Amino acid sequence: MTELEVFAKTLFGEARGESLSGIEAVANVIINRVKHAERIGSFWWGKTIEEVCLKPFQFSCWNPNDPNRALLNQDLKDNKIYQICMRVAKRAIAGFLPDHTKGATHYHTKSVHPYWARVAIPSAEVGHHVFYALY
Repeated sequence: MTELEVFAKTLFGEARGESLSGIEAVANVIINRVKHAERIGSFWWGKTIEEVCLKPFQFSCWNPNDPNRALLNQDLKDNKIYQICMRVAKRAIAGFLPDHTKGATHYHTKSVHPYWARVAIPSAEVGHHVFYALY
């Protein structure tokens, strides 16, 4: 699987029920993590798009027991939402994606309240997700 496919599948697994701006916002988080790692030389979540997407327990769609994981193993090339995710990933890699999240490196769905978000101030809300610029 190429880095582009990993990126698009991460967007599909994490945000396929979102609007275009919601899918783009998740892409922003991935790109912002890569940019942060580039600025300081490296970071624990990785320094490439593929490393960031596949870092264990960072994007739940890649977790071994997550129901979305099985979807990512399917051939998605004819899936219309996956095609949108692929276009968003290409735009993000090319640097043509506006940052809807104001630099966010983290996010969660509005239905959960992770421990790390208790003291953090949201930078944006897009669709069903809350975003945080923690770095």
